[in-house]
Amino acid sequence: MKAPAFSYARASSVDEALSLLAQHGDQAKVLSGGQSLMPALNLRLSAPEWIVDINALSELRGVTVAGYVLRIGALTRHAEVQTSPEIATHAPLLTDAIHHVAHPAIRNRGTIGGSLAHADPASELPACAVALGATIVVRGQGGERRIAAEDFFAGIYETQLAPAELLVAVEVPVGKTGSRPFFHEYARRSGDYAMAGLAAQAVIDGDAFTDLRLAFFAVGDKPVLAASARHLVGKPVTAAMLAQAQAALDGELDPQEDQQATASMRRYFARQLMERCVVTLLERPDLELRKLA
Repeated sequence: MKAPAFSYARASSVDEALSLLAQHGDQAKVLSGGQSLMPALNLRLSAPEWIVDINALSELRGVTVAGYVLRIGALTRHAEVQTSPEIATHAPLLTDAIHHVAHPAIRNRGTIGGSLAHADPASELPACAVALGATIVVRGQGGERRIAAEDFFAGIYETQLAPAELLVAVEVPVGKTGSRPFFHEYARRSGDYAMAGLAAQAVIDGDAFTDLRLAFFAVGDKPVLAASARHLVGKPVTAAMLAQAQAALDGELDPQEDQQATASMRRYFARQLMERCVVTLLERPDLELRKLA
């Protein structure tokens, strides 16, 4: 199929992009990597009157570290995130997760800002942002707003981003001493959408978690920051504690059923992901309740 007719503008500055978005409101769509937008246009799932192309905005690219904050420009491509030494050092969770994002051709064009703004509940990067305690930086004609990632995602393809605002960067706190990442997802084939996944960031002291952020994806309408992780923090984890946390997790989830997986299958995967995360990070194979390849 072919995309419906639309008007096209290539912004030469952030101010120009914001002016165009303010002028056309929800009749405009932003083009960054285009890996979600172009298929939606061609399938007639989206029919904006205007496409605002921001690919020329070099100020929205790149990775910097200032003090205790890692800042990633919204137009930084997945392939650049994958190979960035700064990200590998300060936010290795993103390095691990990017390998699971679609295929190399997609990663060469897709952008981190585009993925976050698209807010696909089966996407890896929104969950990573939540697990890392990241801040989403958005800009409108009235100035910048900083929104905690766990508050930014509102539902399926819904965020706190207003039609006249542009996502310009994501800021990640530099990892604490003893912090470790975990990432895993279950998908039918490499590159497919996940049936369930987990992005986690932990701080470990000896044989116990002092902090544990578990962000599940593809098990709800947005990333789920599991409150049940509290059952695993503050003292050495036992099998009983893990079982209690898994039972509490089950009550937090509201997975959908589709052609990929049933709701019960997704709940099962989520419980297994929690177990796999704890066993891997604490190096405690004795905690394995049931094995899943």
